[in-house]
Amino acid sequence: MKGIILAGGAGSRLFPLTLVASKQLQPVYDKPMIYYPLTTLIENGVRDLCLISTPQDLPRFRQLLGNGKNWGLSIDYREQAKPAGIAQAFLIAESFIGKDAVTLILGDNIFYGADGFKRAFDGFQSGASIFGYRVTDPERYGVVEFDEAGKAISIEEKPKAPRSNHAVPGLYLYDNQVVEITKNLKPSARGELEITDVNVAYMKRGELKVHQLSRGFAWLDAGTSSSLHEASAYVQTIEKRQGIKIGCPEEAAFHRDFITRDQLEKLAAQMPNCEYRDYLHRVLAEAAR
Repeated sequence: MKGIILAGGAGSRLFPLTLVASKQLQPVYDKPMIYYPLTTLIENGVRDLCLISTPQDLPRFRQLLGNGKNWGLSIDYREQAKPAGIAQAFLIAESFIGKDAVTLILGDNIFYGADGFKRAFDGFQSGASIFGYRVTDPERYGVVEFDEAGKAISIEEKPKAPRSNHAVPGLYLYDNQVVEITKNLKPSARGELEITDVNVAYMKRGELKVHQLSRGFAWLDAGTSSSLHEASAYVQTIEKRQGIKIGCPEEAAFHRDFITRDQLEKLAAQMPNCEYRDYLHRVLAEAAR
């Protein structure tokens, strides 16, 4: 399965921070925001990636992530000249996707805990798989409604009167039909190719699976100044309490066997004297026990 990280948009809700750097390059506690979705894909075995961003921001992402080789990845880069909806990513990355299945993750979504994603990735064969997460403000998101048996029966984008409290987080798994489905979409009233319309198309075909995420799972949308601060505070609390790091691509790549122990040691040796390097040394020490 190939992976797309959508890191475009103007980041207007984070103004004036985005005058300095794009939204997905803002710090979430001790790491750039983009590290978190990148790590989520690595943790679930995805190593062939395409990052989509604006023409002005792509050079910064290239400088930060390179070609992905340090983490055992391959990273391609594509321009999104003008934002026209999440689903536009499948058209921009059509040649990258080729004949493969693909997962799309939003660059400002942070996930932590439980194993809901692992089961979905490991069990994915065809159709589409998305997730349902209980929130208090579902009107801000795509909302999925379930019947008594737990089957999805409707999905609406930012409804004024939500039929449930289950929002659809920014991580989606699709088979190769997604490209053709997106090509046949009509832009919404706001002129965008809506990811909800892609999900509805799969649902009408009877090929949509919705995994309900457990209460122990955390989904943070860091797209506003307040939510960015809250995400940083959450990450700091977990890391300090548990002595682990959330969103550490080096560690994830090592545990996934994308890189060897020697490669991780070399990566750590190239870093300046800092807490991040110290943490990787602890990861190596624990692996040696």
